[in-house]
Amino acid sequence: MKIRFAVGPPAGPVPAPDLISFAVALEASGFDGIWLSDLPVAPVLDPLLALALLAGRTRTLRLGANIVPFGRSPYVLAKALAQLDQLSDGRLLLSFVTGLGQAGERIALGLADANRGLALEEVLGLVRSCWGADDGARPTPSELSSAALAAARPIQEPLEVWLGGRGPTALDRVGRLADGWLGALVTPAEARTARERIQASAASAGREVDPEHFGMSIAYARGTPTPSQLAALAARRPGVEPGELIPVGRDGLRALVRGYVDAGLSKFVVRPAQRTGSWESEARWLADAILDLQT
Repeated sequence: MKIRFAVGPPAGPVPAPDLISFAVALEASGFDGIWLSDLPVAPVLDPLLALALLAGRTRTLRLGANIVPFGRSPYVLAKALAQLDQLSDGRLLLSFVTGLGQAGERIALGLADANRGLALEEVLGLVRSCWGADDGARPTPSELSSAALAAARPIQEPLEVWLGGRGPTALDRVGRLADGWLGALVTPAEARTARERIQASAASAGREVDPEHFGMSIAYARGTPTPSQLAALAARRPGVEPGELIPVGRDGLRALVRGYVDAGLSKFVVRPAQRTGSWESEARWLADAILDLQT
């Protein structure tokens, strides 16, 4: 397996100059990519805008993001993502997510009482059709002109879309529809079970998810996590030992990554639970901790 690491900034607002410094430091260190999260009602940069900024400041770093694909027409979203792929010369990585369910999020995205999982499936199919990836099983944007569709073609063919989730329905959706799985807040043992379920779902749908396309998002702490971080983790995964989800220090992070690799995962998005110094020093610390595991 090809083990790769993308790195995300800690949660919260990151000024544009800091984000550029972080991306440049990651590229210089040899990391595979940078990864951003879409938080529609939080005071953080929209990842589409942020990645467009980074596309012009980096050359080899892959540019990834969790995207909440609601609130825009599927065509407008497809065109924006295709142009990001063009701007970055084919370096875009994508995961579609349903959002965090924050207060006011549904209203802001125009979802009302819609089932977000089903809405995600519909948008994914329409976006792929705009990219010219119609396989006969998805709705087609027949009302769009050929010129409009040509403007929405990415460099990558296909431009892959991974999905997340840990519940049975979400995992089955990955197997039926996605190009990969990016999990979060699951133990290595749970990740193995999830991978097996996804492949079983894919087989039932007459397809296979590439064995190299299973990954995990990991928040790490260089020192003891704060009480608020532990409380937030306990609220999301009650009964799970925090150390199985948020590793502490170099040895803890390496051990958890190896646990996921043993479970069949090979792509990782790691991010500091909190900033502890300059972006350059964070990149150096992380490179020393895990970059030798990248293959």
